Amino acid sequence: MGVLHGGEFLIQIIGFKISFTVCGKERGYSMRLGKCSFIVVALVVFYVLPVYAADVAKIGIVDFQRVLMESEAGKSVQGQIQIKGREMETNLIEQGKEIERLTEQMSRESMVMSKEKREEKQREIEIKKYDFQSMQKKYQMEFRELEAVEVEKLKNDIFELAEKIGKKEGYLLIIEKSAAIYYPSTIDMTDVLIEQYNATSKASN
Repeated sequence: MGVLHGGEFLIQIIGFKISFTVCGKERGYSMRLGKCSFIVVALVVFYVLPVYAADVAKIGIVDFQRVLMESEAGKSVQGQIQIKGREMETNLIEQGKEIERLTEQMSRESMVMSKEKREEKQREIEIKKYDFQSMQKKYQMEFRELEAVEVEKLKNDIFELAEKIGKKEGYLLIIEKSAAIYYPSTIDMTDVLIEQYNATSKASN
């Protein structure tokens, strides 16, 4: 019984547990497939499936991106991230407008300013530009961290639920969509997972 997800693959074969580290990485809401994902899937198909040749192998596909976008918990997390992003954007816009105002004022009054005054105003503008760039970098880092933490929580919940479904319903293997080259739509269990995930989220609230 096993579940393949973004970072780790665990499958139990005749009482022995074998783990593989998948080289693929995640970023934001999209999951990028590395070469190791294909290698792991190929090894599983070559070595594991023949053991179950006498039975029909029950395999499921989960589209994590869809669960993230369509589940109630996923929509809630997206909303929280967007609110935080808009707050950051508003602060940056305000700082940018202040820099524009000072720059325009400098242009208008530079002819009547003393050399010392012009240099003072120029220093003030440069400091504000530096502060703007620093704030922009800080916000970008904070936003990426917030996104990564929240999405990771959802991913853990989703894969845990997928594993429970797999054990309960006798799945041999459940694979994240990004690791599959081809699969028939009949083995896509994303709708079932979203339905159960929504039910679980409501029950916990």
